[in-house]
Amino acid sequence: MKNGVRAVTEYAAAVALLKIFGWMPRTIAHRAARILSRLGFSLVNRQRNAGMKNLAMAMPGLSADEREAILRACFDNLGRLLVEFSHFPRLDKANISKYVVYDGFENFAEGIRRGKGVLFLTGHFGAWELSSFAHSIYGHPMKFVVREIDNPRVERLISNYRTRGGNAPVSRRNASRDILKALRNNETVGILMDQNTVREEGVFADFFGIPAATTPAVATFALRTGAAVIPGFLIWDETLQKHRLRFDPPLKLIQTGDRARDILENTRMFNRVLEGYVRKNPDQWLWIHRRWKTRPEGNAPLY
Repeated sequence: MKNGVRAVTEYAAAVALLKIFGWMPRTIAHRAARILSRLGFSLVNRQRNAGMKNLAMAMPGLSADEREAILRACFDNLGRLLVEFSHFPRLDKANISKYVVYDGFENFAEGIRRGKGVLFLTGHFGAWELSSFAHSIYGHPMKFVVREIDNPRVERLISNYRTRGGNAPVSRRNASRDILKALRNNETVGILMDQNTVREEGVFADFFGIPAATTPAVATFALRTGAAVIPGFLIWDETLQKHRLRFDPPLKLIQTGDRARDILENTRMFNRVLEGYVRKNPDQWLWIHRRWKTRPEGNAPLY
């Protein structure tokens, strides 16, 4: 009974948030989201503490005040994400350029030209939900790997927003089959590879100089299929007051013939790419996730 009430409550809250922020004009919605994000910073102790711990480990040269400023901006970024997500129903080909502009589209075009599919190397950066959605509105729908939300009603609601432009989610349960099929059809697949994974499913690759349990999926699929691996990130540009959907040139994969070693070395390279983006715009990454929770065998917990 309690679980049922909780599920209904979660769904009602999700619907209310999306409707309220989706109804507001953007300028007002962003102001409201900033108020909400500041309230959240004060209330969610576990996430705030994880964020401060992560920043202390990743950027030890910063002062406590500097780390707190980055973390507050991280919460503001989550508020911006909420506004953008709630406004998905309002976006179309006629207005998308008011909010998202391409930066390096020719690099994506090169990946498609190669004919073996494109793997977007990306993470929880900027308004990441808007990244794939804007790309689909511009006429380039893609597949993206998701972890389904435990509440099925909330999952259906969120999926309905995500797929309005033609994108299609790939459940982790069927990921290998669906990804291989998409790449063979020269389609695009986005994989968020910046979250902690369990020891049995990941490899340890340094992230900010700390061994991080990382999914080897991008490297594994790229080496198997020859797909182009293109870093793709949505960056909020304060000067433009728009998001820049940035695509880098396809990465040159490390291929020695030793598959296990190649997977590890390419995953290390991918983490370095992601780290470079985070260092340039630290306020736009999801610091509140316990990225280094899984430790190598015999290492003490960090949280």
